[in-house]
Amino acid sequence: MASDSLTKEIYIEAPPSVVFAFLTDPKKMIRWMGLVAEIDPRPGGIYRLDPNGRDLIRGEYVEVVPGKRIVFTWGFEEPGHKIPAGSTHVEIDLKPEGKGTRVVLVHRELPPDIRERHAVGWAHYLGRLKRISEGAEPGPDPYASLDVRHT
Repeated sequence: MASDSLTKEIYIEAPPSVVFAFLTDPKKMIRWMGLVAEIDPRPGGIYRLDPNGRDLIRGEYVEVVPGKRIVFTWGFEEPGHKIPAGSTHVEIDLKPEGKGTRVVLVHRELPPDIRERHAVGWAHYLGRLKRISEGAEPGPDPYASLDVRHT
């Protein structure tokens, strides 16, 4: 049984178009999240991310509104994983706020026993997205290590 939605918000001092580019360009994405990204940000396009050289995340884009909203399915390719490929939904809304962007991420259909781990992971990655979108390098990602097991 799935839990309630997991919601994370962050303010980024960059316009929505800049943040959107870091969410939809594979070369820009891997500067803040993952080692390899195979993405085709259009409805029906693939969302595939290698976060650490072992666990592969796969889904499909459901909705893409340039500079405003991205929705994709999310899960792990590993057979028998608690979150099978494409079994959950991630919604990211980019809302103009002042000189920047309010990013609201909602991850739906997460199993209750791994919800908190994903809350920590999304907080980590949104912090890295903030740094890169604001023009700073986030540095090496400690979650991109083979020692980190995503569950």
